[in-house]
Amino acid sequence: MNELLGYLGMGLMLGLAGVGSCYGTTIAGNAAEGALKKDPSKSSGYMILSALPATQGLYGFLAFLLHFSKVSAETGLLWFGVGLAVGLVCLFSAIRQGQICASGIQGLAQGHDVQTNTMIYAAFPEFYAILALVATFLV
Repeated sequence: MNELLGYLGMGLMLGLAGVGSCYGTTIAGNAAEGALKKDPSKSSGYMILSALPATQGLYGFLAFLLHFSKVSAETGLLWFGVGLAVGLVCLFSAIRQGQICASGIQGLAQGHDVQTNTMIYAAFPEFYAILALVATFLV
């Protein structure tokens, strides 16, 4: 049973991080699509900001790849907890980062030079996803 919980945790780590990236990139992507109608000349800036939330899915995938083989009957409950924690952190981090990027895209479309500042603001929720990934190495 513990081993099963461990594999469930690994699935949550990968799945929740991926779902977060899907939501985050589509939040920013929807804003980019609307912004293209207003100012298509800044499409590269929109695309860069839209892609940022995809990284949380990569962190979940990396943690999954590196730790999947460590699941056993003795460590199953531990990896369930770690997987759930990393998955949730990446989920919420990606969604919130997508919202920040969407606001930046809207600002770009309105003619404001906010791409660099938006990338800095978007790095804050990203930091917590990175911390969650790094924490898996301490387990």
